[in-house]
Amino acid sequence: MTDRLHPSRLDTLPDTVARARYDRAALSAGIVHLGIGAFPRAHLAAATDAALAASGADLRWGIVGVSLRSPDTRDALAIQQGLYTLALRDADEHGAPRERLQVIQCLIELLVAPENPGVVHERIAGEATRIVSLTVTEKGYLDTARGSTLDVLAQGLALRRSRGMHGITLLSLDNLPSNGDVLRARLLGLVRTQDAALADWVESVCTFPCSMVDRIVPRTTDADRQRISTRLDLEDAWPVVGEPFFDWVIEDRFAAGRPAWQHGGARFVADAKPFETLKLRMVNGAHSSLAYLGAMAGWRTVDRALAIPALQRYLDAMMRDEIAPTLPALPGLDLEDYRARLLQRFANPALQHQTHQIAMDGSQKLPQRLLGTVRDRIDAGRPYDRLALAIAGWIHYLSGVDETGATHVVADPLAAELAERLPPLARSVHDGVAHIVAYAPVFGELGRDVRFVSAVARHLVALRQRGVLATLEAQP
Repeated sequence: MTDRLHPSRLDTLPDTVARARYDRAALSAGIVHLGIGAFPRAHLAAATDAALAASGADLRWGIVGVSLRSPDTRDALAIQQGLYTLALRDADEHGAPRERLQVIQCLIELLVAPENPGVVHERIAGEATRIVSLTVTEKGYLDTARGSTLDVLAQGLALRRSRGMHGITLLSLDNLPSNGDVLRARLLGLVRTQDAALADWVESVCTFPCSMVDRIVPRTTDADRQRISTRLDLEDAWPVVGEPFFDWVIEDRFAAGRPAWQHGGARFVADAKPFETLKLRMVNGAHSSLAYLGAMAGWRTVDRALAIPALQRYLDAMMRDEIAPTLPALPGLDLEDYRARLLQRFANPALQHQTHQIAMDGSQKLPQRLLGTVRDRIDAGRPYDRLALAIAGWIHYLSGVDETGATHVVADPLAAELAERLPPLARSVHDGVAHIVAYAPVFGELGRDVRFVSAVARHLVALRQRGVLATLEAQP
């Protein structure tokens, strides 16, 4: 197979491969997306393709994808003029994997910020641009250095203001509580130190809606590339794989219009915060808990881990008894059904979602996914034993060696600082846990709660001495 996926070959695709019908050549670049990894290509772009197909002549919403570090996505997709395949995978009623393919067409330009930052600033300042969206992970909102996400935004907006352009929407799609508010505060905090007039302009003409996104998107493997390319009868250098489930809740506050994303499954609301809390605590909190315990037991994929009855019982009980009571009111949502469907999603055997992939950047994820729930349980005087086990699982994971003897890299921006706090564990588990949870950048004031320290230490002793499976089986 030598031919590549390309706009000129769209009409040769098999009938089993879907594609939206619109005039791609007429698209203008209405969206600039920072952090063009697998997730936005499986989520934002999929919804945008559906909106373009449904809205007829409104072709203002092509996407310019910007990589903030690596050129890999650009290098893979440039020859394909931004086309790629979205493979939605699940299992049929007999448990056999199945896959539906769709070629996504709305990604019309790919840039690499470090190679030519001025071009990225130009796109943000472009007359057609109405939305700048972001998936830069939790740590991307902390870095204010030259060339960082916030710096790129600041410089692009400064150029936009200097040209007398209209305001735009800055839309975070990251798993952060109140992600739009966080983006607004961080960006204005940086800009105000440099240019107070620019900060005033951003504050007055730009909007920062909060949003909640949900779709499981595993890392694409070489086997995925080969399988998908065979089905296309064309080479696709970088397809993306996802689950059929899709959710996107967005506050309907846009400065200069928006695509009709509802045709792709989005829901527009006045306040996204209750849904953000639901996703972060129920979906992401359970996912992280499964990942650390599963990875340390040697269960490499999420479905493999969830096939262990003791782990499934543990997650179900944690969500029902410890997480659900901390959630805000969610009118119309059946939490029992939501929890059951979530476990079904995790059990999807077709995704092969790696536990180590979910385990990355734990220091940045735990505060939103688990620690906030623990604080609410403490404030309510209610037990949090299963949550404490999940946190012990993370500390166990920091050792870098699982129960089978296999080593793994602890991929975390605070890996060095956390490693310095691990040695005391060799002398006293309780003292070691106290040393780690005293690390305020992750745990805040929780390190001063002696009952919390004792609960985590008790579980860590069990994990180290008895192993993950026995510890889970001993759970009530």
